[in-house]
This record gives sequence, structure tokens and C-alpha cells, in this order.
Amino acid sequence: MSDTRLERLARSLGWDGAERALLQQALTHRSFSADHNERLEFLGDAVLNLCVSRWLMQRLPQASEGELSRTRANLVREQSLHRIALGLGLPELLRLGEGEKKSGGQQRPSMLADALEALLGAVFLHMGFAAVEQLVQRLFAQVDLSSSAQTHAKDPKTRLQELLQGRYLALPHYELQQVRGADHQQLFVVQCTLQTPPLQAQGQGPSRKAAEQQAAEQLLDQLQQHGQWQATATVKAKPRRAAAAVPVRTGRAPSAPLQDKGKKRPGSTGKGWVA
Repeated sequence: MSDTRLERLARSLGWDGAERALLQQALTHRSFSADHNERLEFLGDAVLNLCVSRWLMQRLPQASEGELSRTRANLVREQSLHRIALGLGLPELLRLGEGEKKSGGQQRPSMLADALEALLGAVFLHMGFAAVEQLVQRLFAQVDLSSSAQTHAKDPKTRLQELLQGRYLALPHYELQQVRGADHQQLFVVQCTLQTPPLQAQGQGPSRKAAEQQAAEQLLDQLQQHGQWQATATVKAKPRRAAAAVPVRTGRAPSAPLQDKGKKRPGSTGKGWVA
């Protein structure tokens, strides 16, 4: 690890004092040393959620609990933390074992996101909550919190489900395909399948939930590129309206249906008829 790069990171974080041991620990993976960053990551995750929650309460005074939760989930997800970690230059600062280096660990989004959370935990321990809260607000200062951004703050699984339900299509099916790696570094592989349109996507993540979210996000991208998507959805939705109508012969009272006599409206008590 370059001392110059570490000093540059310390300045970016607003690190107070010359002590660097805690900062180096936050950048240390368990493959490199027993004095690794997992406990700091645990603490940093909680600190980050608290800081973002308080910030959103101030920035979005009219937002409901559900909107606040979805927006926070969007801000603290792995993809968002990965982008911030890249901006801080963390790939060059991570301390990894030889095996992790060879497998590309320094560029792995999950590992960089974990290291960022560990850094937040270290800042909290070294300088207190006020300092880490200011840092979090600075790191997320350019985030768009407009109403359109809040709409996209729904997680990929929720967006995919709502998209399909709005077109009367079958919900996606998630299936766990594989679990790789050691117990402390597992990688879950999940496949998501749609009936209409017939599409599949595979996602990976450190948990089954994370893998499902990635698979759903990939399917959303496929649907945007799927040329027949709108047409397929329209064809599926129309029969639901047509099937309920029963033609009435001219000159007959509407109360005396000629077809499907005795067919009850779903959910009725027996007194209503198909109109």
C-alpha cells in the first residue's frame, strides 16, 4: 500500500491526526491478515444506515415511511457504494491475500463496498458520529433525490413485479442454481425466469437475496430492449375484458340473458348475473 495514496485517502475522509492503524485495518481483507476489517464493516453498515436515514428525514420532509425506506435502500446498495469506493481510489489501497489478488478481488464490487463500510466504521470510532455523518453527507451530496429518483429507488424485484402485475402477466420465478465458495465468502447464483415474454437472467451475490435482486435488474434491462414487449403485454391484457361480456339479442330485456344462463358473477351471492 502506497503511503502517498493512504495519505490522500485520509485527507478525503477528513481523518484527524497521524494515527493510521485503524485506517489500514479498514482496508484489510481477511485473506491478508487476522486483523481484518469485518468487525469494522459490521459497525460501518449500521452507522451508514443511521446517517442516511437522518439525512433523508431532513431532505424529504414530505416522504412517507415506505418512500424513505426505498430511497435509503437505493442509496446504500452495493452498486452505489461501489461507485463511491472507486471515486476514493480504494482498489489500489485494499490489502488482499495472493489468492484474492489473482482472482480480481481488488475490482470486486462487493469487496469494495465492504471496505467503504469498514472505513465509515473506522471514522466513527476515531472521530465520532458528527464527523462520520458529515462525511456521509459529503459522499452522497450529488445524489438526485427528486420524485423521479425516488420512483427508481424501489428495488429491482419490486419494480419487476409491479411491471408484470400492471400487464396481467405471471410473476417471475426465482430458483437457486448454485452456492460457491467457503462458508465465510459464499457466492449465490440465482436464475430468474419469466413466462411472458419468455426470458431468463442469472444473478450472483453474497446472499440469495442479493443474487435475486441482480437477476431481476438484468431482466428489467432485457425488457427495455425487448422489441415485442409492449405488444405481448397488450395481447395478454385484452382477453380479460372480452371474456366477461355476454351479447344480448335486440328486443330482449337485458335482465334475461340468452347465453351462459345460470352463470354467476365470481364472488357473488347468487343474485347477480353476468352482464
